[in-house]
Amino acid sequence: MKNEKRTLILTTLVCLLPLVAGAILYKDLPETMATHWNLQGEADGWSGRAFAVFGLPGILLAVNVLLPFLLRADPKRENMSGALVTLTLWSIPALSLLCSGMTLARGLGYPLRIERWVGIFMGLLFVIIGNYLPKTKQSYTMGIKLPWTLASEENWNRTHRLAGFLWVICGLCFIVFSFVGWSLAGFLVPLAVMVLVPTAYSYLLYRRGI
Repeated sequence: MKNEKRTLILTTLVCLLPLVAGAILYKDLPETMATHWNLQGEADGWSGRAFAVFGLPGILLAVNVLLPFLLRADPKRENMSGALVTLTLWSIPALSLLCSGMTLARGLGYPLRIERWVGIFMGLLFVIIGNYLPKTKQSYTMGIKLPWTLASEENWNRTHRLAGFLWVICGLCFIVFSFVGWSLAGFLVPLAVMVLVPTAYSYLLYRRGI
């Protein structure tokens, strides 16, 4: 319990950093700021300065505070991988720093390669999660939660072994695309593989009585 409270305090403090930075830089930022970019790193969505500076990190701060309570409410909480829980809790402040940092940098006129940094972040996250998926036991908040995986421990274990391999491969693809350039297929195909292949495999195992 003490470690959980310490982690919540630390992650909350990290989530507050973008708000502090935004407040300091607020007067130097434009009234309208880009808050969404396409696969080529071109801005295609804008928000008012107040929401861009305080709204987005504020939402992630709220998620960061609520997430530990959601994980604690899982009836199979004792099955959760401690490493994966830690990764989940720290992914929110990392995302907040990345998104707010890019938004502020672009607002100040810095030519940041957003498509590259987002791709690297996502790719590394998928690779790390993929390494832990095979070690993840049944729970209602972590892992590939399908009717067939939750009904059978063997189905869960086999599905997560396959998913772990696929997530690592697809994560590496994201990192490669971040440097060689993105396409719609290069973005959607790995995501589809990560979701659809383990789902289909789990169902086939179920049909075989596993």
